[in-house]
Amino acid sequence: MQPEIRWQWTRFDDLEPRHLYALLRARGEVFIIEQRCAFLDTDGADLDAWHLLGWVRPRRTAERGDPPAAVLAAYLRLIEPGRVFDEPSIGRVLTVEPFRRVGLGRPLMKEGLRKAAEIYPGRAVRIGAQIRLERFYQSLGFHTVSEMYIEDGIEHVQMLRAADAVG
Repeated sequence: MQPEIRWQWTRFDDLEPRHLYALLRARGEVFIIEQRCAFLDTDGADLDAWHLLGWVRPRRTAERGDPPAAVLAAYLRLIEPGRVFDEPSIGRVLTVEPFRRVGLGRPLMKEGLRKAAEIYPGRAVRIGAQIRLERFYQSLGFHTVSEMYIEDGIEHVQMLRAADAVG
């Protein structure tokens, strides 16, 4: 069952320290530890990106009457055109381990694409997708536009979604 999620869009300079910590920790856990990639995650693109944080409030425990604090369940960043690719791009897409396989990836990407269309109307969106997720991104209207390449030891392809794509 998909948990109730609260989406929060923010620019880097407006991130609260605890939110910045949560997103950097999640990215480190997923991209560096789980995927065993030794790379500099803080690549400079964060400074000019929009950050989408998906917060879930865990169920209240019987022992405590206080509602538990929300935890970061999903994240992506939307990078302005010309920073990584000529088009706006979405990257660092993740769900943290306890929230996987409950259907958060699709609403996360749909919210990212909605925001991209809002602030970059009429623009295609380009991503660098891990090969294992190529079909998932195709289901969202992306088309593969490059040969396979290796990034941080993982097979990737570039994918493009037209501005008027349905997915």
